[in-house]
Amino acid sequence: MIITLGGRAGSGTSSAGRALAKRLGYKFYSAGEIRRRLAREKGLTLAELNKVAERDAYSDKLVDEEMKRMAETQDALVVDAWLGFYFFPDSIKIFLDADIKVRAKRLVERGNFEEPARSVREAVKLIKQREEGDAVRFEKRYGVNIFDQNHFDLVIDTSHNTVEQTVDQIYRFVQSRIAR
Repeated sequence: MIITLGGRAGSGTSSAGRALAKRLGYKFYSAGEIRRRLAREKGLTLAELNKVAERDAYSDKLVDEEMKRMAETQDALVVDAWLGFYFFPDSIKIFLDADIKVRAKRLVERGNFEEPARSVREAVKLIKQREEGDAVRFEKRYGVNIFDQNHFDLVIDTSHNTVEQTVDQIYRFVQSRIAR
């Protein structure tokens, strides 16, 4: 079984995905981690790589090809990727969201922001810019709205959740699907 996690930046997809994969004994794949590694290799920030990707599909295609290969070869996988639902249409599709101020605060506190934000207000602005740019890019390139919750089987607001609470919700949902 493949479980895909999509969602907004800072909603907890990577943290929940890693914890869920561990709990299930599945492999974990993060498109964001692949993109961050590629950006570092090219001497760019992720924000800079995303700007390049608006003009040149090279970095997106690398991630896409990896996901297509996995779709053909993996059957016990948790995928954290905005396009996971698209590349794994038979997966259990989960969308995580949270209030934008909560997401901004999480990203600032973790220090894993592509561009350093000095405040939550600044982080909110950067998140909105990134999400708008990526949404336009993926709509143009794939014809899908990555934030349309209708693509997903379960939507969770993680604003007040711990990672463990979110994973518990996903796990119960997955178990109910398996029981069918």
